[in-house]
Parts: sequence; structure tokens; C-alpha cells
Amino acid sequence: MAVEVVLPGVLADLAGGTKHLQVEPAGGTLADLLDTLAVVHPALARRIRDEAGAVRRFVNVYVDGDDVRYAGGLGTPVSDGAVVQVLPSVAGG
Repeated sequence: MAVEVVLPGVLADLAGGTKHLQVEPAGGTLADLLDTLAVVHPALARRIRDEAGAVRRFVNVYVDGDDVRYAGGLGTPVSDGAVVQVLPSVAGG
């Protein structure tokens, strides 16, 4: 099962400079996908999840366009061929 993870430039640097990763998670949830990603790109994983394993407050994750905060959080199903976008929030003054 392959899933495409799409990253903005600011996070792509933590994944070897690529904005599109093909990941084969060990299971069928977002948590499984992020666990698999953490093995290959630990610095990227630390930017996405906090020490407790939760998605960081200022990081938005979408599975096939749906915000995971409203679609089941880390338990959101991630099916074969899904597109997962990871976007850090932008703030400023």
C-alpha cells in the first residue's frame, strides 16, 4: 500500500529536499503512516508530532483533502493511493 505524502518546502528540507514522498505504512491509519515516516525521516517526524505522539498544534494534516482534526485524528484511515498533505500553520504580525 503506497501513500503519497506532500510537504511544503520548509519541511521538504527535513526529508532530503523532496516535496513528494512515497510511503508504505505498516498499517492503515495516519498514526501508522507517521510511525513509518519517523523511521526514515526522524527530523521530519519531530516537526509533525510532539513528544507524546500527537500532531503538533500548529501543524495541519489532510488526508485526501480532509482535515484530520475533524476526521478521526491519528486514527484517520489512510487507504492505498491516498494523498496526505502536511502544512505548518503560518502566523505573523
